[in-house]
Amino acid sequence: MDRDHFRPGPLAEVARVPADDRWELVFVRDLRHPPEKVWAALTEPDRLAQWAPFLASRNLDTPGEATLSTVDGEESFPQPATVLRAEPPTLLEYTWGDGLLRWELSPSATGTRLTLRHTIDKPELAPMMAAGWHLCLDVADHLLDGDPVGPIRGAEAMDFGWDELRDAYAERLDAEPPAH
Repeated sequence: MDRDHFRPGPLAEVARVPADDRWELVFVRDLRHPPEKVWAALTEPDRLAQWAPFLASRNLDTPGEATLSTVDGEESFPQPATVLRAEPPTLLEYTWGDGLLRWELSPSATGTRLTLRHTIDKPELAPMMAAGWHLCLDVADHLLDGDPVGPIRGAEAMDFGWDELRDAYAERLDAEPPAH
């Protein structure tokens, strides 16, 4: 796809739920590819580099230490990470800085149902995280389709509808009934 014509797709299913003394953004998205193909995009450094907000120091398909470097333009900011669980092709869980990301993949009639559970410190961060993951996973979907657009990360996300996505997710999350 011509990068200049890239536009974000429809909003994903989202929820914000309490998680001990923190919060969890639950982001659910259907992808038109089998779990094995999605797993590769979630774990292989060369594929991650084409869609994720970070660069990975190693393949994330096995437990252990790693470094995930957030990228914003020409700058990168390394953060420690630990892969806690890697159960191909259904479950990947790792820390990233002080966050926890849990990727659950389940087969669906059309490909894969991806559920991302991203632990965050403050509930007001959920719409921003949802907007960022939305753009990243739209880019991943194009990559999986064999039609890459290149990563959209950091400040550049503003040029691709991040503000509108954040506002739409804030509205959606504020409209949900309180979680108990």
